Amino acid sequence: MESRRATQIAEALQQQVFSGRYEDGDKLDEVRLAEQFEVSRTPIREALQELVGTGLAEQIPRRGVFVRLPGPVELMEMFETMAELEAACARLAASRITDTGLAQLREANSKCQEAIEVQDFDRYYAQNEAFHQAIYRGAANGFLAKHAAQLQNRLKPYRKEQLRFRGRMDQSMAEHVAIVAALERGDGRAAEQALRDHVAVQGEKFHQLMANLNSK
Repeated sequence: MESRRATQIAEALQQQVFSGRYEDGDKLDEVRLAEQFEVSRTPIREALQELVGTGLAEQIPRRGVFVRLPGPVELMEMFETMAELEAACARLAASRITDTGLAQLREANSKCQEAIEVQDFDRYYAQNEAFHQAIYRGAANGFLAKHAAQLQNRLKPYRKEQLRFRGRMDQSMAEHVAIVAALERGDGRAAEQALRDHVAVQGEKFHQLMANLNSK
């Protein structure tokens, strides 16, 4: 129960960072946060560690935890790396994914569609994570899957934020369908390119993401 509450607090803090309540360099004080969320300091500490894990905060010894927002260059580099890691997973998964793995992708897509119908961004992202993780497993390369999952976690706040762009969930869903179709055909090149394009945040989409973050 405490672990789930910690995750809820971490997500609330992420939104507060994106809304401008906290700025880069602000300290996240355990005592004040415990009072704000009406909990003990234990789930607050866990929530802060989740933020540190995503890169939205930095823990400085003997000083505490501080908000840390990556600059546009660092963020672009992370998205470029994520796109290449996931593209490699898709290429390998095209020849290695099992029928069970494909069934998991279809199930995640079905649940993503349900989330779109009620415009539930959080629900969509949860199933989107499941979709991508099924591809990591389908690559049957534990080392690659581990690093892809780590960077997915680092970029979670930003990947989730872009789903709020008008029409982005529908576009994302169409991209999911194309990825599954390529994997079902065993077409590694098509799967690789489809997933790279799906993850990459370039040009107008990247500028839109930065504008959204800077305006809040």
